[in-house]
Amino acid sequence: MNAATDTPPAATPSHRADLRGPIFWVALAFAAFQLWMAAFHSLSSQVIRAMHVGFVLWLVFLLYPPFRQHPGWLGRAGRALGWGLGLAGLGTGLYQWVFEADLTQRAGELAGWDWWVGIVAIALVFEAARRVMGWGLPIICAVFLAYGAFGQHLPGALAHRGYDWEILIATLGFGTEGIYGTPTYVSSTYIFLFILFGAFLEQAGMVRLFTDFAMGTVGHSRGGPAKVAVISSGLMGTINGSGVANVVTTGQFTIPLMKRFGYSPAFAGGVEATSSMGGQIMPPVMGAVAFIMAETINVPYLAIVKAALIPAILYFVTAFWMVHLEAGRKGLMGLPREQCPDPWAAVRERWHLLLPLACLVALLFSGYTPMFSGTVGLALTVVLIFGAAVMQGVRGLPLRVLFWVLLALACSGFFRFGVGTFFVVTAALVGLTYVLRVGADARWTALQALVDGARHALPVASACALVGVIIGVINLTGVAAEIGGHVIAIGRDNLLLALFLTMLTCLVLGMGIPTIPNYIITSSLAAPVLLELGVPLIVSHMFVFYFGIMADLTPPVALAAFAAAPIARESGLKISLNAVRIAVAGFVVPYIAVYSPALMLQGDPTWLAVVWVVFKALVAIGLWGAGAIGFLWGPLAWWERVWAIVAASLLVMALPVTDEAGLAGTVALLLWHGLRRRRRPPVRAG
Repeated sequence: MNAATDTPPAATPSHRADLRGPIFWVALAFAAFQLWMAAFHSLSSQVIRAMHVGFVLWLVFLLYPPFRQHPGWLGRAGRALGWGLGLAGLGTGLYQWVFEADLTQRAGELAGWDWWVGIVAIALVFEAARRVMGWGLPIICAVFLAYGAFGQHLPGALAHRGYDWEILIATLGFGTEGIYGTPTYVSSTYIFLFILFGAFLEQAGMVRLFTDFAMGTVGHSRGGPAKVAVISSGLMGTINGSGVANVVTTGQFTIPLMKRFGYSPAFAGGVEATSSMGGQIMPPVMGAVAFIMAETINVPYLAIVKAALIPAILYFVTAFWMVHLEAGRKGLMGLPREQCPDPWAAVRERWHLLLPLACLVALLFSGYTPMFSGTVGLALTVVLIFGAAVMQGVRGLPLRVLFWVLLALACSGFFRFGVGTFFVVTAALVGLTYVLRVGADARWTALQALVDGARHALPVASACALVGVIIGVINLTGVAAEIGGHVIAIGRDNLLLALFLTMLTCLVLGMGIPTIPNYIITSSLAAPVLLELGVPLIVSHMFVFYFGIMADLTPPVALAAFAAAPIARESGLKISLNAVRIAVAGFVVPYIAVYSPALMLQGDPTWLAVVWVVFKALVAIGLWGAGAIGFLWGPLAWWERVWAIVAASLLVMALPVTDEAGLAGTVALLLWHGLRRRRRPPVRAG
């Protein structure tokens, strides 16, 4: 892999041009502010949220100014306007900081400049999200805003009592119910911290470690390049918490590789999008949503990991199986074995990058908070980067061992003196790089990682702020309870129909919304409905989370697919259709978990029950994949594909005798297909 493909998107030459000069320092200031707040919490939560949004608005309008595609005076005027809008956005955060006490005293009432600050903040959040993510999310949020303002004129049960603009602006533009609500709190703490953690690991070479390991293990097998994408994207997804960021990181390497070996551009983009999104449900780290879910339903983080483990494995088995079948259908082989790197050599060369990840996992499993664990993991990554820089050129093993032992002892001071220890150790290491005249690359890597983290956070942060409009209107009007009541009324007679409607709700609300705010919305709308219908608590939240991930793959607005589009040089719609095709078997896993909670290890199941439901799920996934691709040991006729899908559906239904019928249909199909392949020429796929 060359240098270009080993570089995260924000660090490629085309992106560095955007981050030169003042913009670079704004991004650096944003990251530094977030790090300081995460370490010391020197300001109130309300001010941290407001400043977080202020920095996001400032940086968005600098990177995406009006008329930025126009040369000459119009482009210069647009950049000047971008500075003006950005500073206005930062000003809304500073206003909340300076007048915090006054705003708290008159909470809910607008006076003086409050009106203008609230209107400007809401308007700029809408425009910033549009510039970063397109029209999808702003349109959805605008519909909710219009409902809050004019919903009293609607007929029937959807009508509310009516709210004037003062109440709406006070709710959405101030306090913790609107754009500074729970999503922004999560964005300004957990999300930013873990995105920064991922950015440092990426800059340090984690992408290369994962891709080399995947290439060495499966690159030579049938359809190897696509299997490399599944493994490497899944591994990266566990640390960066963002499927879309993962697509544009690992996709720079995997998508061109898949295209070169015969996969269509749309299928290659679909593989990368599907695999990247799945990384968020793969323990032990998962994505930031796992931590949010644990706080939302007030259960230990380990309980979330326990519930997610088997469905996550099944998700990646699905993706792996689908690319294997597609490779068989098209006769695609892997890389020559001699061209594949040695996976264990890659581990030996960069094993130290796994230490912060291992420490993070150990702390989480020991019961420490995600904030504490993430801070330590990030700090250790920085220490490792600068420690390795100081040791450049030092070949004596005893000296190297002594250095690392002393460095470890210095870092252990964290448990007595707090997070300031890492700042002192890092400053000392940076000073040593100047004294020894080494580590220029390490210093640049650290700065670039901070800037990359700030830039990678923009889509999620702007969406988290804007999605607060939806949550604010929902809380103000109570429309969620109304919708939930109708779904519950339907589900009392037909749980499958209620699950289907909940799935549609998650997919529709997920259009244009990143997974994290998507989960926050759908968990408040749909999860209580399933809980009311008797679905276990964790299973109900995992159900909506699972389909929140699928929303980023489902047309017409599929963020992960559109992120892969410029790399694959194919339309986002075609990529999203292929992503749904690749993940089609994965759509059934949440349904299996609802009817058989043993799949998520809920309800104290016996090992026999767990093995049985996993076996059924694997068989169903295999059949769904064969039916969707049209290939098993050879091409399948159209009626064989229908046969496979019907047998798989019977295994999912969990009704009397459906398991027996599904297994009987599976055995019959396998025998028929095997005998037909032996006796007759292959039938062209239908």
